[in-house]
Amino acid sequence: MRPRHKTPAQWQNPAVEVEITTAIVDRLTFNATIIETGTDSYRLARTRAQQDSNAT
Repeated sequence: MRPRHKTPAQWQNPAVEVEITTAIVDRLTFNATIIETGTDSYRLARTRAQQDSNAT
């Protein structure tokens, strides 16, 4: 997804990526029902474990 209001040089800018990601999440969750299950996230735990193993 490439925003038309940004120049090609800005497409790889991390700040632009944050803006795009925020806009996508906002549009996906607008008027959505978020269900919290109260359980730990498997993906989050796996990502943190990988980050810990990479840091050592």
